[in-house]
Amino acid sequence: MSLLWTILIGLVAGLIARLISRAPNEPSGFIMTAVLGVIGAVVATWIGQAIGWYGPNDRAGLIGAVVGALIVLSVWNMFTARRAGSSFDDSRF
Repeated sequence: MSLLWTILIGLVAGLIARLISRAPNEPSGFIMTAVLGVIGAVVATWIGQAIGWYGPNDRAGLIGAVVGALIVLSVWNMFTARRAGSSFDDSRF
């Protein structure tokens, strides 16, 4: 049940993060949104434990998962923008 709950919270957090962030290179789809939220929850838990906000057995809640998903989205957009800008476009010739 814990895995199902994590995926459900991750999906909701990913949806909220995608609504807040309107970047052009967002990952799309149901599965990618859920993965985004779950990874965001893991990132938020890791950062919260490193800072001392959460204990060793505590996890980030929905707000923390949304913040973590926004961090993951910003990193995603930073890498995809860099990769898109470095490719050679020969359609100009």
